[in-house]
Amino acid sequence: MNVAEVRKQFPILDQDVNGHPLVYLDSAATSQKPVQVIEAIDAYYREYNSNVHRGVHTLGTRATDKYEGAREKVRKFINAASTEEIIFTRGTTTALNTVAASYGRANLSEGDEIVITYMEHHSNIIPWQQLARQTGAELKYLPLQTDGTIDLEDARKTITAKTKIVSVMHVSNVLGVINPIKEIAAIAHEKGAVMVVDGAQSAPHMKIDVRDLNCDFYAFSGHKMCGPTGIGVLYGKKEHLEKMEPIEFGGEMIDFVGMQESTWKELPWKFEAGTPIIAGAIGLGAAIDFLNEIGLDHILAHEHQLAAYALEKMSTIDGLTIFGPKEANKRVGVITFNMDDVHPHDVATVLDAEGIAVRAGHHCAQPLMKWLDVSATARASFYIYNTEQDIDKLVEGLVKTKEYFTNVF
Repeated sequence: MNVAEVRKQFPILDQDVNGHPLVYLDSAATSQKPVQVIEAIDAYYREYNSNVHRGVHTLGTRATDKYEGAREKVRKFINAASTEEIIFTRGTTTALNTVAASYGRANLSEGDEIVITYMEHHSNIIPWQQLARQTGAELKYLPLQTDGTIDLEDARKTITAKTKIVSVMHVSNVLGVINPIKEIAAIAHEKGAVMVVDGAQSAPHMKIDVRDLNCDFYAFSGHKMCGPTGIGVLYGKKEHLEKMEPIEFGGEMIDFVGMQESTWKELPWKFEAGTPIIAGAIGLGAAIDFLNEIGLDHILAHEHQLAAYALEKMSTIDGLTIFGPKEANKRVGVITFNMDDVHPHDVATVLDAEGIAVRAGHHCAQPLMKWLDVSATARASFYIYNTEQDIDKLVEGLVKTKEYFTNVF
């Protein structure tokens, strides 16, 4: 993987911020976009902007072909059995809410259990909280080990015959830890539960095979994997999707509309009401082409290398606490940390003055912050365009931050 050549594909990286060359270390929040994706979206609006599925004219046919072609690219990308199992959504949040609102309401009742973990993003907590309130089900949390990893024995104890849904993120947006989804799914299925996976932080970084994982639902977003914002994917096993009712109604998803009742289109369109996210899907398709050209195995290997380098370099800074597993091969390129006596927002502000973009706050994971016994953390997240030199600049910036606040106070 030639990182220098990869970087050339990202126009936004070629700029100074606050008088310094930009060091972008916030890809877990959103990745930057390569020129191929930008051009694909631009071409749609410039050359064949039209609605899909509805028209027989040339522009409409071309747009439909590109839109449905993107669905096939997604299918191959995650190794789904059929494009009928690929639903385009606004993002991971919408996808998870769809599962909770459609599958959950139809299949859960009082006394049933939903199992999640303390590390989940809010979008994989709140839909299940609401579902529990609506159905009388109990929301349970799978314990974590001291380094933030999951022990499968804990999973076997927490997931019971009463459990109907297990929902776990594939990769933590805070700890960077890669969770054993295939093994947890096997435990869930043994108990008669379905397995839901938040793949927002895994789909950009590693090969995904939903049939090998044997998950029932898998959700991810385009904007974290070099695609545009506002587009995401819900994968669901056909056997589940066929039985589920839509949660949005209107044009595009209907078969027949009568005065008092209506019927729905077949999969996947019954879950895509209204004009779909056409440009977003086309952009996501271009992003998948781009990632496939680089190779997901190369991407994950690059991130393991960066994580190992960052853990080594950052560990030399006195007063810096790093959260999550210390072994680079157990995580993707996400390093979350705190500096003694310096608020994470202050750390991020000083780094920003050096042209270094990191995240600070609770990262939409307040239960995890409580589990870590902190109010907030700082986070540096790496991707295909980052280098060891970027990490060197981060370390220099952190040393400068420490010196600044030591002198001030």
